[in-house]
Amino acid sequence: MHIEELSLVAVAGLVLVVAIAMLAGRIGIATPLVLVVVGIGIGYLPGVPLIELDPEIILLGVLPPLLYAAAVNVPILDLKRNVGPITALSVVLVIISALVIGALLHLVVPSIPFAAAVALGAVVAPTDAVAATSIGKRVGMPPRLVTILEGESLVNDATSLVLLRTAIAATAGGFVFWEAAGNFAFAVVVAIAIGFAVGVVTVWVRSKMSNPVYDTVVSFAVPFIAFVPTEYVGASGVLAVVVTGLYSGHHAPRKFSAISRVNERLNWRTAQFLLENGVFLLMGLELHKLVDDIGHSELHLQHTALIGLGVVAVLIVLRMAFMWPVTWSLARALPRYEARADGWQRIAARVQRHPKFKEATDTGQIKLDRLNRVARRSAADAAHAREQGLDKRGATILGWSGMRGVVTLAAAQSIPTTVPFRSQLVLIAFVAAVVTLLLHGLTLPPLIRKLRPQGPSVSDRTEELVSLYADLVEAGTTAVDAELEHERELAERDPDYHVPSERVVKRVRSSVQNSIASLAFSLPRSEKHVPSEAEAEGRSYLRLAHAGLEAQRAALLEERAIGQYSSDALRAAAEALDQYEVRLTPPQSH
Repeated sequence: MHIEELSLVAVAGLVLVVAIAMLAGRIGIATPLVLVVVGIGIGYLPGVPLIELDPEIILLGVLPPLLYAAAVNVPILDLKRNVGPITALSVVLVIISALVIGALLHLVVPSIPFAAAVALGAVVAPTDAVAATSIGKRVGMPPRLVTILEGESLVNDATSLVLLRTAIAATAGGFVFWEAAGNFAFAVVVAIAIGFAVGVVTVWVRSKMSNPVYDTVVSFAVPFIAFVPTEYVGASGVLAVVVTGLYSGHHAPRKFSAISRVNERLNWRTAQFLLENGVFLLMGLELHKLVDDIGHSELHLQHTALIGLGVVAVLIVLRMAFMWPVTWSLARALPRYEARADGWQRIAARVQRHPKFKEATDTGQIKLDRLNRVARRSAADAAHAREQGLDKRGATILGWSGMRGVVTLAAAQSIPTTVPFRSQLVLIAFVAAVVTLLLHGLTLPPLIRKLRPQGPSVSDRTEELVSLYADLVEAGTTAVDAELEHERELAERDPDYHVPSERVVKRVRSSVQNSIASLAFSLPRSEKHVPSEAEAEGRSYLRLAHAGLEAQRAALLEERAIGQYSSDALRAAAEALDQYEVRLTPPQSH
């Protein structure tokens, strides 16, 4: 295929992905599900060539940026609060699933070596949270379940690929348990160390950059900087990328400029959209080639498809059964959270009453503030565990969200051609991915609506945002008052020092509220909810500000048409209006 034809195909693919995403949003079906079905249909059209994608393109070119884009948006606090279920699902369940699938497949088809069967188990074990979370957010899945699914999909890819590497090595020679366990530990520890080091260095470098173009280029290079050297030393590049992404996302508010954060969110959201949905489309397109590869092999197409359905059934049973001990362990952990919170509260109160801290020095006050912060955090952790507990309904939904996707297909195709029945193994993985996507994707929305798992309601989120708005306004107002008092003290010592006028002070106090007024438009609508005074003022401010902004933009366009001002002046004014409009735009949930 010539370069012109490839270009046309690539452009057509991008347009198709966007069009299907828009259509899926209108009909209420998750985009990945529609893309897979459309891809299968296109793959069987007359004249469409058989498509086979090099797995290295996915493992090296797609997986690192895809995982980094997801990791930078996952709050570390949420991961820490859910480290138990995330670890259980992303490590323990993946290992159990790989071994059980391997043992059963070798039992059913003895001609498939046990190591090769375990390799397939490692391929189909990791879940893909893309479709599940997109469905869950649309129909009201509680935030904690979404966090667990996202955290699980970040870590289980690393577990799966390390297991796959170990199993493939075992197909070429003998299998030694302790050697395999040592290799697994080495891959994890080294990956965490390299990922953390890359995160520290790249965050420091980007914090010194003032040009957003340079920062964007470095940002796109970061996942590959973490992935390539980690893979080179034999560790898990996937896990290194995740660690780097988590570190970068956590330190972005303090280290990066506002425009860098805005650009990074938009750039990586775009990259994530194209990579995720493009790979789902390719999954469907590749089915025809996989079916042709089976040919007249000893393990026929019908048998392979049946085995694939059996693998899906085993995966579902294992995941649903595994959710019960996870739920039980979380229920047992709740009293520990509450006891820890009570203990820290008592310690903080006792320290504050101590005579030593009645007139605390600066150092003592810093220690006291840290202690109070720990006490408040432990209380918040206990409240989070109590209010968003993973009950039986939540566990059922979490168990039914085990869709397979991008990593399963890419990892399956990385199985060497020397492995017996490779084509059948790849097709089984494809069947597992497509069936779980369609089965869970189509049934998950009604299941969530029926069970209505425990989690914050619309009114709860409204109250939370209103409370946060008040806290931020209070913090800003207090800081302005303190700075104003400092200005007055300077003026008393220096008669020539200019104290801000009342008009300036009034404008600054107003800007403290206006800086986050767009929160008012992001509040969920509810018939029973009566807007507070702060909400009403925020909405009024935004309506009036938008009216003025639209008039300014219309005047700018008129001046551009007349040509009285230079292009540089017009561009500077347009950028200023754009930046102001970004401030007025309500934050969106993604």
